[in-house]
Amino acid sequence: MKKGLFITFEGSEGSGKSTQIALIETELKKKGLDVLLIREPGGVKISELIRKVLLDVKNTEMNNECEVLLYMAARAQLVGEVIRPALACGKVVLCDRFLDSTIVYQGYGHGMDLKTIQDIGAFSTQKVRPDMTLLFDIETEEGLRRAGQNKDRIEQRSLDYHKRVRSGYLQLAKEDPGRFRVIRVDRGKEEIFQEVKAHIEHCLSQQ
Repeated sequence: MKKGLFITFEGSEGSGKSTQIALIETELKKKGLDVLLIREPGGVKISELIRKVLLDVKNTEMNNECEVLLYMAARAQLVGEVIRPALACGKVVLCDRFLDSTIVYQGYGHGMDLKTIQDIGAFSTQKVRPDMTLLFDIETEEGLRRAGQNKDRIEQRSLDYHKRVRSGYLQLAKEDPGRFRVIRVDRGKEEIFQEVKAHIEHCLSQQ
């Protein structure tokens, strides 16, 4: 490839996106591609430290504004330290969550101003934008059931909150059909993987 490819994996709790991103990483490496798999928040030392603060169930006093800025700070460090250099070198970057997560979890979920989040997001990402976003869609109740009992600070929020998150994701996909691919997860893992692989192969062919 002449330039790098940036693909993000999004979805609510229990959607299986982390399983699928690991499978596709293995598949692309078999094809000889230079692949980088990262997660958000995290991916580099500073961002992983911020992740611990964000997800710690003990941090009940954290307000919404602080939460948004911490996510953005972790993202800014990851973009500058890893994502932009990797794309400049022609790598395929697979990212488990990106700016869309903050828009839906803090924007739609908390009811915070979307434009404000998007403006801060443009600054924190240095306007780096995914070439394609795979959205793994699952019924909210089923997703939370799959997530298990040991939930982090975000996962512990109410059912209504998580329903707003899902609705936010579907709204973003509706507004930007050129970037989003919505993948139903009420199927077997292998069937889902075949769809993921087809979308990514098509994206690669456009490079």
